[in-house]
Amino acid sequence: MARSAPLLPLTPLQQLTAGRLPRRVAQLLVGLVLYGVSMAMMIRGAFGLDPWDVFHAGLADRVPLSFGEVTIAVGALVLLLWWPLRQWPGLGTVANVVVVGLAADAGLSLLAQPESLWVRVLLLVGGLVLNAVAGGLYIGSQLGPGPRDGLMTGLARRTGWSIRLVRTLIEVSVLAVGGLLGGPVGVGTVVYAFGIGPLVQFFLPLLTVRLDPARAGGPGAGPVVSAAGRRAPRRGRGARTGTPPQPAPTTCSADR
Repeated sequence: MARSAPLLPLTPLQQLTAGRLPRRVAQLLVGLVLYGVSMAMMIRGAFGLDPWDVFHAGLADRVPLSFGEVTIAVGALVLLLWWPLRQWPGLGTVANVVVVGLAADAGLSLLAQPESLWVRVLLLVGGLVLNAVAGGLYIGSQLGPGPRDGLMTGLARRTGWSIRLVRTLIEVSVLAVGGLLGGPVGVGTVVYAFGIGPLVQFFLPLLTVRLDPARAGGPGAGPVVSAAGRRAPRRGRGARTGTPPQPAPTTCSADR
């Protein structure tokens, strides 16, 4: 079986010059659209929101902001956490903010609220799996993570922990805070919190676009993290020198 492609620590400029750009942009946009559709599916399933949206909804009930405004504000605050993780926003970060919301609204306009329990279950399960596939697509395009997935991939690189473990820890933590704030928690919330990590762990190695480290790397590039979340040995100029590692400005691509 072929090795999974590593997630390279790319600066925003390196993301655009690392090769295979048309394919990667197409994969990014498809992933973001599918992510928005998966959100609409889970909303129509009506079994509870995903952990981040539980947090957003709970916070929106306590501040004079709409749900969407809270989502944007939280995304901006999460971006501040990128600084100690040596992360920088890229094309995918900006596209994430716009495309996911538009796709979610389109999905909600096309999907009616079902009355059948089994249809709701199918929407929940299908939405969860599609969410993981979509995440693998746009993270694997290596064009810059969205605020929340950037936190996930940055922590995975810095700690050496797997994507599965880091994603699950983040989701469970956000869920706990959102529940305390009064956000809508349901069976679907719990299923998402514990299911999304293993699913992303499965799909991300299959969907990450392989790039040439010699072409993508450059001064300031740091350790590479595999799509499975483990550090991969860095190849290329300076890999065996005694020079201390320089800051790694970016990882591969992004959550909402």
